[in-house]
Amino acid sequence: TVMLIQTMLAGVAAAALMGFPAMAQDGQYSEQLNRIVTEAASGTCLEALMGPSLLDACNGQIEGMAPALRAMGAIESMTFVSAQDTPEGRVETWSVKFAGGQTLIWVIGQMQDGKFATVGVTGQG
Repeated sequence: TVMLIQTMLAGVAAAALMGFPAMAQDGQYSEQLNRIVTEAASGTCLEALMGPSLLDACNGQIEGMAPALRAMGAIESMTFVSAQDTPEGRVETWSVKFAGGQTLIWVIGQMQDGKFATVGVTGQG
């Protein structure tokens, strides 16, 4: 059921990430990612932080996504993994551990006007 979340990450963004080296720096988007994941677990796509295409993708998946996220429990910890600079902007990778014991690897980035174009799960930690 967690796999549904993956489709939020556009294939174009995934391809763009592969060509750029990771930069050694700190994460900047932990607070926003925490809010997006927490709101999604409660069944809400956070319009204030999502660009139009991401918001559309989220709204199309939220019915299946919310119960899956809720079942994992609250976010217990978030660990910054890396950041890449892409032509569309910075993309960060985070390891997010949930109270139920599961860890998922999330990406968030490509912010324009305070809203993200990319948020999604790339795998399990």
